[in-house]
Amino acid sequence: MPLLPSAVLLAVFLAGPIGYCVYYAFTNMQLTGSATTDFVGFDNFTRAFGDPDFLNAVWLTLVFVVGSAIIGQNTLGLALAVMMEKASKPVKAITNAVVIAAWVLPEVVAGYLMYAFFFQQGSLNAILDSLHLPQQNWLYTLPILAACLANVWRGTAFSMMVYSAALNDVPQELIEAAEMDGAGPWQRLWRVTLPVIRRSIMTNLMLVTLQTLSVFGLIYAMTRGGPGNKSQTLPIFMYQQAFQNSLIGYGTAIALVLLLVGALFSTVYIRLLKLEED
Repeated sequence: MPLLPSAVLLAVFLAGPIGYCVYYAFTNMQLTGSATTDFVGFDNFTRAFGDPDFLNAVWLTLVFVVGSAIIGQNTLGLALAVMMEKASKPVKAITNAVVIAAWVLPEVVAGYLMYAFFFQQGSLNAILDSLHLPQQNWLYTLPILAACLANVWRGTAFSMMVYSAALNDVPQELIEAAEMDGAGPWQRLWRVTLPVIRRSIMTNLMLVTLQTLSVFGLIYAMTRGGPGNKSQTLPIFMYQQAFQNSLIGYGTAIALVLLLVGALFSTVYIRLLKLEED
């Protein structure tokens, strides 16, 4: 009984919208045009997997998640956490302030800041020009790379804080024993520290992956999925189909696919965590 209010809230605000999403994904609901909504079965999903733009969005979503979350935020967050262990207090304070400041910014604000950094007359090209290096329109030639770097800049703070907490739990006796055995810094990190914090690594990977899968405002503020569809990830594609093209049923089907992709990633990470326990 004490859990009943929580269960009701979850049913209303989580299960309810998901249920509506599932229902609309199997209909031809539109914002404009047809006045009736009919059940169309799997037609929306068949249309999606036969749509080159949808397949392009799936590919770009995978590139964005792997590049900016699994490799970018995860690796940079771990590197910062390791370096902060030996840093002085002023360096720690300044680094934490700079990194966390990007994380607490609203996604759209961060997107506009990154737009100002990457666009043709932006800060990056001004820096390259002062160094007499070649410039380009980054948001036109390499938009998905710019979006990946922007997401790394904005989201690394979370991984850094997770790993900083995990490193504090590494027994100092293990580090000292490895040092006495002649292990260098890299060997201690690879053979001692990483195995001890592996559960934190898997948990962090799951969280940053799910967070990155749902990134919309950052990319929309920077490129709106363009030029063309060169940075059109699944959330952008879903929004364009549902609200710009008024195809609510089709857009909701894409949202359901995105939900299933997130569930797939979660299942993989959870299985890996269970294997670690065994």
